[in-house]
Amino acid sequence: MLFGRRCCCMPKQNMCCCPQMDPCMEQPVVEPTVTKCIEKEFCHEVQHVCPVHTHVINKHFIKHTYTPQYSCSEENQIIDTGCGGCNQF
Repeated sequence: MLFGRRCCCMPKQNMCCCPQMDPCMEQPVVEPTVTKCIEKEFCHEVQHVCPVHTHVINKHFIKHTYTPQYSCSEENQIIDTGCGGCNQF
């Protein structure tokens, strides 16, 4: 696509017939815009706090054992078998 006036150039003589312009100088051609795409990558570190609670249960097992404890007692009895009618000497 050309903008501005076109000159009538004669290729064999290398001459243009535009009196307002320098010989063989045309208006610049504006090309369509070329879009460049640049991709950038960013790495972000996000700290997550994860609370962990430990609950300890201590189990105490009680085992019952029975140990006999023997005891003994003694009693002394005095029985007088006296001689019923005998002299007490």
